[in-house]
Amino acid sequence: MKEIKIIEVKSEIGAGTRGASLGVEAMKIASLDLKSDFFRTYDSVEVENVNELLFDGAKHSYAKFIDGVLIMEERVCLEVYETIWDDNFPFVIAGDHSTAYGTISGIKKANPGARLGVVWIDAHADIHTPYTTPSGNMHGMPLAMATGIDNLECKVNDPKGETLEYWEQLKNVGVPGAKVYPEDIVYVAVRDLEKPENYLINKHNINFIETEDVKKLGSVEIAKRVLAMLDHCDLIYISFDVDSIDSRVSTGTGTPVPNGLTVDEAKALNVELVKDPRVCSWEIVEVNPTLDTENRMAESAFEILEATAKSIASRPVMAE
Repeated sequence: MKEIKIIEVKSEIGAGTRGASLGVEAMKIASLDLKSDFFRTYDSVEVENVNELLFDGAKHSYAKFIDGVLIMEERVCLEVYETIWDDNFPFVIAGDHSTAYGTISGIKKANPGARLGVVWIDAHADIHTPYTTPSGNMHGMPLAMATGIDNLECKVNDPKGETLEYWEQLKNVGVPGAKVYPEDIVYVAVRDLEKPENYLINKHNINFIETEDVKKLGSVEIAKRVLAMLDHCDLIYISFDVDSIDSRVSTGTGTPVPNGLTVDEAKALNVELVKDPRVCSWEIVEVNPTLDTENRMAESAFEILEATAKSIASRPVMAE
């Protein structure tokens, strides 16, 4: 059985709202309040961040702090790669969602010949590019980096010079070229989409499961469907953004959206998904305690995180 190793990524330079870098510590506080020994059970490593760049102001308006995002993707990629190389399971607790691309790159670097499926549980599709972004915030771009998509058909911005040089470098982190095919992505609970993202979902026929489906069919059935959609993939990575949870609960996140999952639905879904032995990494992102008075978001997130870790730890040992 692969041992879980916690990778802490306290980075928030890809977010539009400040505070996501504090999410890891907020979940540790939640674990103490809930009298859990989770953070003593597993080894953990912290990836050094470059949040100090935030004090300099954003120089690239269509890809804010892209220079720092590139550094973070490379650092996360290397940490995930080494964790897999050491035969451990990368269990990533991160700030903003942009660094999920570093996780994907690390998985791909460790398994260059494997076809990687991605389960993206999130209110947002995160497949914008510097050419299409309405905000310039790079936590809306990790899946465009992973698929190597520019989406020039929907171009509304005209990024130039250094921005584009960094963007091209980003697409080649870990191993050159795309890490994931669009048809190997499954979106769950995505409900806040812009036109360029809708265009890509339709163009590539990206798998899409709505919140209503989860409520109607239940998390266990949805998990079965998600895994069936990726039955041709060798490995699966699950990225869980807490804003997939309904905004009445997920106040402590930068971009809450109504009509989301309940905490119980999110927990059951993640617990069920990670039972599949192809799931090789799990990640939770975007807890922001500065937006939350009672640390409720971190407590809900920790509850999901701990249940998911237990489900991974109880997977049967695979024959070598």
